[in-house]
Amino acid sequence: MPDPTVKDVLTSDHHELYDTLVARRYFAKFDRITGHLGRVAAEVEAEGRLSRTEARVLGRYLTAVAGTFRALSHKYLMTGRGETAPRLTIDRHESGFPVAQELMTMAVDAQQAEKHLAGMPSEAELKDRMVRQIVSDQTIPTALQFALSQRYYYEALVAGGIFWARNDPDAQWIEDLGERRHFLVHWAVWDTQVNLPVVYLMDVEDSGKKPLPNDAYRWPQVQQALMAQSVGGLKLVTIATGFDKDFEGLHPKRLRRIILGPMYSASFTLQSGPISKVLDGAKAPEGEDWALVWTVEDLVSDREEEVKDGWFSTAMRQVYKLDPVAGAELGATRQDRMIILPEKPYQVLVEQNPRGLQGLRKFVVGAGGRLIPTL
Repeated sequence: MPDPTVKDVLTSDHHELYDTLVARRYFAKFDRITGHLGRVAAEVEAEGRLSRTEARVLGRYLTAVAGTFRALSHKYLMTGRGETAPRLTIDRHESGFPVAQELMTMAVDAQQAEKHLAGMPSEAELKDRMVRQIVSDQTIPTALQFALSQRYYYEALVAGGIFWARNDPDAQWIEDLGERRHFLVHWAVWDTQVNLPVVYLMDVEDSGKKPLPNDAYRWPQVQQALMAQSVGGLKLVTIATGFDKDFEGLHPKRLRRIILGPMYSASFTLQSGPISKVLDGAKAPEGEDWALVWTVEDLVSDREEEVKDGWFSTAMRQVYKLDPVAGAELGATRQDRMIILPEKPYQVLVEQNPRGLQGLRKFVVGAGGRLIPTL
């Protein structure tokens, strides 16, 4: 059932989770959801829509998203247990994820994490103090519990494996194609406009003298340019054509943007339209009242043409294939949307069969966490 405490106090798109149990239910929900994402990626790979390398790269980002939620769950473990305990801020409208500012703060915390840990008692010492306070004072050791939760948080930051607000580009060599080298360039951001994790995959052919990742002149410029263009408001064709023009010897053959979310939940988000009716109709128990949408935008080069570039030179440029119906508006070759949801909401979805959700590929989480792809 929806949490009435959350429903009563939601007044804006950004909302603080102020209660201990509410915050813990939120993180428990995402712990379940992120546990399914890797299996969805594996299913998409099995269907031939991702290569093994692409699935492995995407899997690392999905694991990092789970790592971010685990770290934040430690930070906010004591929410509501004292005036100084921090509160998580989430975007309840068309996101369901923490706001980007949470990720930016976490990046700052990571820079000081080792310093904080050096000045804190060890886990064993904190637990020993808790036992002594409970036995001798017969009081709840709230301050010590908070200290331990923050220690776990900083330890998670030091351990790494986190999806940061910025995850700078990396390049994976795929194969040599005659005089060119084929790289998969990948990077990711927590998009500030939509408060969602977004992964980019770009297939690039490199005709430069040095391999792109080893080129001390081109690679830093490429990384800078790609991060500057990583905003959801930019169409893929805009990003790719700009890159194609700015970097001689680099030929972007394909660009994909994978948007992980929104997450819809009867307890934590406000939604309208068909998904709202599905979740309301399901009346699913806590932990099963959610749906996650996963969008893949795909831009593919149709051909390569030689064009004039200055008075006496020419350059090779990509001509991208755009969707024949929504090409100008979409700015991509195609867009695929998937939805992941538990069995009970899926049953209601089938019964209602709303037009707005008919084109989405469905992945159903069955008993025991089994993932069931449907048509």
